[in-house]
Amino acid sequence: MSVESYKLAAARRALQFVEPGMRLGLGTGSTASKFVELLAGEVRAGLQVLCVPTSEETQRLAEQHGIPLTTLCETPLLDLTIDGADEIDGELRLIKGGGGALLREKIVATASDRMIVIADSAKQVAKLGAFPLPVEVVRFGMTATRNMIEMLAADAGCHGEITQRVIADGAPFVTDGGNYIFDCAFGPIEDPEALDEALKFIPGVVENGLFLGIADAAIIGGPDGVAVIEAQYGESQEAV
Repeated sequence: MSVESYKLAAARRALQFVEPGMRLGLGTGSTASKFVELLAGEVRAGLQVLCVPTSEETQRLAEQHGIPLTTLCETPLLDLTIDGADEIDGELRLIKGGGGALLREKIVATASDRMIVIADSAKQVAKLGAFPLPVEVVRFGMTATRNMIEMLAADAGCHGEITQRVIADGAPFVTDGGNYIFDCAFGPIEDPEALDEALKFIPGVVENGLFLGIADAAIIGGPDGVAVIEAQYGESQEAV
């Protein structure tokens, strides 16, 4: 089986958590898009849900498939968010933002009663940090903000190259909120909570990709089947 099949298996299992009438947050990324496409099939079959997308990309995909959409202004409390992750550790702490939607993803996730992460098994790590940590920043004073990130991250025990994200033609990557992103290659993050707190002290930082204490469960597709990991409740293995 391929990585894509593992992602699909995780997305398919996540559908079992969706109930009629739910208000759902729809994540961003390759695994989350598989869930959106599977959900669309259920909607066509008669499932009634109302969804908030975490990015313009996801919004376009959901609209193409006829999934009913709303906003957090109209529907500020959600029942469940299904989203992907770039890394997941054993405590269900996450790094997210590889697709650049970390701000909206975190807003939607924290507006939900539950957040379930779906991913392939390659995303499971013993310690966060192999994937560079995305940090979304405002454009004003970017050099000063970068220097503050470097300094306060060092105080939290994190060192490494900090680079501005660019697109294929070399132009700066711009988030849906009109901001820029620094990707911070810190390597293993010994204390994610300390780093998260340090980054929150920086006025130019809009949000960072550490999702701590947000995920309630993770559904991991891999060569041995689908693992459903509940926060504080351990792990169960399911065949696919």
